[in-house]
Amino acid sequence: MSSPPPPTPPKPPTPPPTSPTRIGGHYPGASSPSPKESGTNASGFKVDNPMPHILCEGNNAQPLDIIGATATDKLVLIMVGLPATGKTHTSKRIQRFLEFFHDIPCQIFNVGEYRRKICGINMPASFYDNDNKEGKRQRAEACDVALADLVNYMGLAGVRVGILDATNSTRERREYVKKVIREKKLGVKVMCIESICNDEELLAENIRTVKLNTPDYKDQPPELAMLDFLQRRENYKKHYESVTDLDGPHVIIHDCKKFIINRIRGYLPLKVVHFVMNLHTLPRTFFFTRHGQSEYNTRGKIGGDSGLSPNGMEYARRLGKWAKERVCVVDGKEVPARLWTSTLRRTKETAQFIDHPTIEAKFDDGFQHDWIQMRPMARRNLDELYAGSCDGMTYKEIEDVFPEEFKARQSDKLAYRYPRGESYMDVILRLEPLAHEMERTREPIMIIGHQGILRILYAYFMGLKREDAPYVTIPLNHVLKLNPHAYGCKEERTCLLSKMEMVADGQDEPITSMPVKANMKRVGSKNRIEELLRE
Repeated sequence: MSSPPPPTPPKPPTPPPTSPTRIGGHYPGASSPSPKESGTNASGFKVDNPMPHILCEGNNAQPLDIIGATATDKLVLIMVGLPATGKTHTSKRIQRFLEFFHDIPCQIFNVGEYRRKICGINMPASFYDNDNKEGKRQRAEACDVALADLVNYMGLAGVRVGILDATNSTRERREYVKKVIREKKLGVKVMCIESICNDEELLAENIRTVKLNTPDYKDQPPELAMLDFLQRRENYKKHYESVTDLDGPHVIIHDCKKFIINRIRGYLPLKVVHFVMNLHTLPRTFFFTRHGQSEYNTRGKIGGDSGLSPNGMEYARRLGKWAKERVCVVDGKEVPARLWTSTLRRTKETAQFIDHPTIEAKFDDGFQHDWIQMRPMARRNLDELYAGSCDGMTYKEIEDVFPEEFKARQSDKLAYRYPRGESYMDVILRLEPLAHEMERTREPIMIIGHQGILRILYAYFMGLKREDAPYVTIPLNHVLKLNPHAYGCKEERTCLLSKMEMVADGQDEPITSMPVKANMKRVGSKNRIEELLRE
């Protein structure tokens, strides 16, 4: 006889249902109902959103999935080059890029600043002659003090980048710097970046716009300052030794056009090289403007893909005329210019009155060809921060339906991610490639975008901290003109359509949607606080 089957073990008790765990703004296994089918968001709240912002990849897709490695190494960059070749400009752009887009601490040790503190300013060209023993000794002292500070900085914990900004004009000097770093056993990678400028026009522009405005030539007549600086450059040139394979990993930049790359390895060094290859020292101009007032603006809704209101259409007409006169013309001469928009309807409609004539243009590479003026280029990188489940809602509706989300956004606006949507940190990631292109482009660029996007780009070029970017005010109906340079960025704002001319601009956000920063005093009435937040 066969034995009876073993008893079936009792099933474990079913655990009580729990609410889904939110991971990075998403709920595992969840998918958003199609707005076309239900008109509801993830909470079941019926959203009046007839014109939603729809992702082509799918309902629950990341708006631009960017997955990359992270830096694990420390890196020292030794700048090399004669005076006025763009070393400081390159150093400052590298620092800005790494700190803003990658949150990597980066510090520049400019030997010229140390020299001015030790030796004073207005030192004559003869001070930089190697035959001047005392001058040579003092310059070496300044370099040693800067190098000591660099070593101390690189000894701190964590990934970081230190930049020694100096001529470092001989191989002996560069070997000395690397020897000191090796002896400290800091475990850092070292890379040389040499800047060579043989283009006389470019060199003259660098001297006029940068060097003659330094403290070394304060209150000196421009003609005498130019002669003295050229003699200083000749004194360095007599003993100058260009970077070779013996210097180890390096990049050599010829007139911002030709690049020689040697033995570069690792995530962080390659990031730097890729960025440097997009840099140039020519003057640049960017024009930032938000789209004209949209239908959703008038209703206080965020996101969506609505068209322009009558006020927005009027702004678009005025912008078309203004762009023709102010963007495409410099010093009375028509110049090639670019136009970028997002892929969303309201930015494209704002660009519709901008003319696109074909002109004959000559470029800095010496070539001349036809150019379609302000040819529209729609870029997904410029699409507005995606509000996910909150797309098409008003701030009051978000507060009522998603009170916890509303509170979370108040506590950390930079890192907060909308359910199934984006955060400002996500936007920073997807704008990195665009920043490369903006650094590379020579022609003026007009960007018709959205407040969230323009906040990030504005903060990057104006030198603001990432955490301050979400609080930058980019008002409707204004054009912001930015002129980045080696030591900062000049800004001009032009209003093309005032609030007095509009029936309503839809921009009076509830005070709770723009949290008061800790260092901002609550003074006066609610209207006064709103005024402070809009500044």
